Amino acid sequence: MDFRNSVSYLLSKLTIAHRNLLERSVQEIGLHSGQVFVLLELWKKDKQRQVDLADKLNLAAPTVNKILGGMLEADLVTRERHDDDARSTRIALTKKGRDIRPQLESTWNEVEEQTLMGLTDTEALMLKQLLAKLLGEV
Repeated sequence: MDFRNSVSYLLSKLTIAHRNLLERSVQEIGLHSGQVFVLLELWKKDKQRQVDLADKLNLAAPTVNKILGGMLEADLVTRERHDDDARSTRIALTKKGRDIRPQLESTWNEVEEQTLMGLTDTEALMLKQLLAKLLGEV
C-alpha cells in the first residue's frame, strides 16, 4: 500500500500545512493558534469555566491551562474564582481580548482565502461539507 495516496496521509499533511499557515498569520497580531480557539469560545459566551473550555476545545486541562497562562500574561483574559465553588475558575475576556476580534477576523479571512485559493466556489463548498461531515458536525 502506498500510504502517500491515503486519505489519512493527505489529511495529515494538509493539517500540518494549515496549522503552520494559521500559526504564522496569528503571530503577526500577537497570538498563538491555541489562543485563537479560546477566544472564539469566549466570544460566543464570556466567563466560562476553565473545565468547560477544555471540554469544548477537546483539549486536556493542563493544555488549556498553559494556553490561558499566555493569555493572562498578554492581558487577553482574566481568571476569576467562582463564588459557589472555590475550585472552579471562570475565564473572562478583558477589553484587549474583546478589542482584538476585528484583527483576528481579518486575519482569519485571509487564511481562509489562502486555504481555498485555487478551488472553485463549488469545490470550496464541497470541501467544507465533507470536513464538517468527517467531524460529525452534520
